Formats: sequence, C-alpha cells, structure tokens
Amino acid sequence: MPDTQISAIICTHNRDTYLGAAIDSLLRQDFAGDFEIVVVDNGSSDRTREVVEQRTHNRHLKYVFEPTIGLSVARNTGAKVANSDILAYLDDDAVACDRWLEVLYFAYNNSKLAIAGGKVTLIWPPGIQQPRWLSPGLAANLGAYDLGDTTIYIKEPGSTPRGLNYSIRRSFLEEIGGFDIHLGRVGKNLLSNEELQMTELALQRGWQVAYLPEALVAHNVAPERLQRSWFLNRGWWQGISECYREQLAGKAGIAQLQRGSERFVRGLYKALQYFSDPAERFDKLVYAYGQIGYLNAAIQGLLSTSNKN
Repeated sequence: MPDTQISAIICTHNRDTYLGAAIDSLLRQDFAGDFEIVVVDNGSSDRTREVVEQRTHNRHLKYVFEPTIGLSVARNTGAKVANSDILAYLDDDAVACDRWLEVLYFAYNNSKLAIAGGKVTLIWPPGIQQPRWLSPGLAANLGAYDLGDTTIYIKEPGSTPRGLNYSIRRSFLEEIGGFDIHLGRVGKNLLSNEELQMTELALQRGWQVAYLPEALVAHNVAPERLQRSWFLNRGWWQGISECYREQLAGKAGIAQLQRGSERFVRGLYKALQYFSDPAERFDKLVYAYGQIGYLNAAIQGLLSTSNKN
C-alpha cells in the first residue's frame, strides 16, 4: 500500500457520456508522487467499459466491475481494490482541477484528518443558463459547494463536503466499517446523506473534517435535472434519507412524526412568505414535499417495528 500515495476512485453507472472527461482530468493531474485511478463500473450497460479500455494504456488506470448496484457498495469496492491509505472519490460526471490530488494528499499530513473535500462549481449544459426558479439552496442539490476561499474545519455535519469531490482516510473508513450500504444512491432512487453520516461519526470520534477550496472540481449538470420534477423527487428521497439516518442513529420512533409534521407546516408557511420570489418559493415547496417522504418512511418504520413485536 505505501508505494501508492493516493488513490482516485470513480464509481460509475451508465454515464459513458461524461466518464471520459472525468478520467482524463485525473490522468492530467499535476502530482509528483505515485497515484492510481480506479474506475468501478457499477453494473453499467452502456459503453462504460469501452471508455475505460480506450485509456488503459496508462499505467495509473485500472478497471473493476461491481455487479451489485449501489453507490455505497461501489465505493466500498473501490476502497478494497485501491492500494493507498488516502482514497479520493470523484463523480463520473465531474472534472477535477490539475492540482486536485496534490491538495488532497498534502492535507492528510494532518494525522487527525479523516475526511476532506473541496469547492464544487457547476457546468451548465450548452445554451442553458441557471433557471430563475432555482435558488442557491437547490443548486446545492446539483452539487454546488462553496464555503469560501480559505480552509475550514467542519464543525456541523450539514456543511460536510460533497460526495462528488470527497476524500477519506482508509484507517477511519475501516474503523467505521465502510460506507453504509443502507444510504447512498441505488439505481434510480436518490437516497443520500451518507457523507453527512460519515462526518457525524468522524466528529464524534475526535477526527477532523476539512473543506479545501483549492481542491476544485466542476460538476456537469445533466439537462434532465433542470426540471422541477427532478428537484421534487430529490427532495422526497432526501426526506427518506434523513429518516433512515435517524433510525440508524437510534432516533426512530413516534417523535419522528411530530418532527416531520412540524417541518412540513414550516415549509408551506415559508413558501407563502416567499410567494413573490419564484426561486425561494420553490425551494420551500421542495423542502415541504421532502417532509412527506420523511413521514412516509417514518410511518413504515413504525409499522415494521410493530409487526416485529
């Protein structure tokens, strides 16, 4: 393991259109040390393998097929295959800046650092600009992440680095048993919150989590994501993810119904407050809709517990 100083991992599922640019951005890294690029093909049925094989003449690149669909499963597979103690995850539709690996690698000279990620900008589809109804808060659902131009040590899990530009120390990942396969995207469902959970665990155990602005990544916005229905669906799954995360943390129970109901009403109230602002109004409606997903998952959890008893 020590010969490879940092491992870049791309987990991909049917994104052959963007994948080549993601790999090429890693092959162009300005990093003097030894690194590797692991592409985890998570059950793709498109040209993913061909895209990788076109570049396998480069000694840094390796390909692995993981048939079990799920982002967390694929991330764990990448970690098992990788040969270094620092694991850097880049999304298959993102492009890393030339110093991405260098900035991440040297950050881990801090022996207390468990997780680090960088700033994320958005690449809009050709001829398309940010819609008027898209708030900065909802733009974060597309991957946008900017905490400023100085290094910040995260104290609140809600500010955790985005999974599309994310690195983790292997020893910490092994300490917590890997990425939780109950969270993270699986096929077309949009389960999330795995990075938030990781940050919570890191802070609870005395580790540090850092935002590194110079570890810059640009994220492609797929045209189909610029529909209101996509954000409503994303909000629904965000609510479900939050419910599952609470259940994993032992916070399940009847109190979830009260929390979800209060947040639902709050979201509708704020949508009315911002009625004249299309972006903020839609933002609050997505939040309220997400609470329906949260409540639905909470009720299913209570019914499941009742049936077991």
